[in-house]
Amino acid sequence: MTVPQLTKTNDQAGHRVRFEWGREGMAELAPHVDVVIVVDVLSFTTCVDIALGRGGVVLPYPSSRDGATAFAESVDAAVASSRRDAGTFSLSPASLDAMPKGTRLVLPSPNGAALLFGAVAAGADAVVAACIRNGAAIGSWFADQDVSVAVIAAGERWGDADTPIRVAIEDLWGAGCVLSLFEPADLSPEARVAANAWRAVEADIVDELQHCSSGRELVFNGFETDVQFASAAHVSDSVPVLVDQRFVDLTGVG
Repeated sequence: MTVPQLTKTNDQAGHRVRFEWGREGMAELAPHVDVVIVVDVLSFTTCVDIALGRGGVVLPYPSSRDGATAFAESVDAAVASSRRDAGTFSLSPASLDAMPKGTRLVLPSPNGAALLFGAVAAGADAVVAACIRNGAAIGSWFADQDVSVAVIAAGERWGDADTPIRVAIEDLWGAGCVLSLFEPADLSPEARVAANAWRAVEADIVDELQHCSSGRELVFNGFETDVQFASAAHVSDSVPVLVDQRFVDLTGVG
């Protein structure tokens, strides 16, 4: 086998579909692909899918609550609180399930949303939010198109924003859900690992998500329903792409 001559070793050049982790991985891959797909299963991208499915207008905000309220006021929208707050809407997917159609909602996120805006700044033509609920729909949407794709698993941080990334397995599974729809020959080795990880748990994803570290934490803190929403595989056909600071469903449904 001939090894391709690369100018860099970390950008997975030579592969149409690539996979990496967090802001570091996004910075490596986003400048070299047409489409960046961000996966933050618990819970930002799951919230995006549910809110769009309810007919909401979703405006991500690439930070925590600081500044989000002022931004929401400027665009005539409500702002989601943190999961632990008692706000009407929050980053708890369950809190969005009964959201009235037409609600304008700002979703603050220093992780998933920050990655989306970072990909925009890096020059990606399309930036998409994926989760386990809509991952297969998104993979199917882009698999037959003549575009290069990077799927970025958000992961978490072990402390504040400057601490090392925690490889959150639920985001590996969500990324693999997307990647499993592409032809294996199109995938980088990293992307094939993610696709295979998804195939290994797909049939038991509800149980697996409840018992991984992130799921166990949510269940322990009383948010088991959020894990159930996040683990509902293949229930959504939405393809949420970021356009002018809001998500637009490319399928035309949301």
